Amino acid sequence: MENTLESSKKSIYYPPGGILIWFLIILEIFTFLGASMVFLSYKSDALEEFKIGQEFLSQTVGTINTIILITSGYFIANAVHYLRINDFKKTSLATTISLVLGVLFLLLKGMEYYQKINMGIGFEYNTFFTFYWLMTGFHFVHVLFGVGLLSYLTLALKKQKYNAENMFDVESIATYWHMCDLIWILIFPLLYLL
Repeated sequence: MENTLESSKKSIYYPPGGILIWFLIILEIFTFLGASMVFLSYKSDALEEFKIGQEFLSQTVGTINTIILITSGYFIANAVHYLRINDFKKTSLATTISLVLGVLFLLLKGMEYYQKINMGIGFEYNTFFTFYWLMTGFHFVHVLFGVGLLSYLTLALKKQKYNAENMFDVESIATYWHMCDLIWILIFPLLYLL
């Protein structure tokens, strides 16, 4: 009974990945929510400009990128689960798949950026694209950092640096990666659909 009580107290004060990563996540979510509110405010003043700007975005590419990130999040969650039961082979495979999907997201987003630049649609093109470049660019940097973390994790897992008793870093990286998913889920409908 005492062990269960102690374990439940620990989970309240020490969430997966540690309390600091959760402070970062809350800060990032409030930053993106604030940007979203400012975006919606500007949009209400320039509906036609924002509607025309949206027509330059591919909902198909945005949807594919959404599926890629959510699937990547699924695999990193599985990696954490497999590590908890010390299944190193499945942990490593799930992390590698998550990493590959993260790189694929960056490649597709990079192609989208390249297309916009070739069309002469830069940061200063109009208000809609100022928001587009700021919000997706900020997210891109987060995903790029996350891919770096997943790369490190993939190599560390191949060396069996982590196990069920030593997985704090793995939980932290997985939590950060889920934050990237969540932020994209906020950005995607705002810029591409609504």
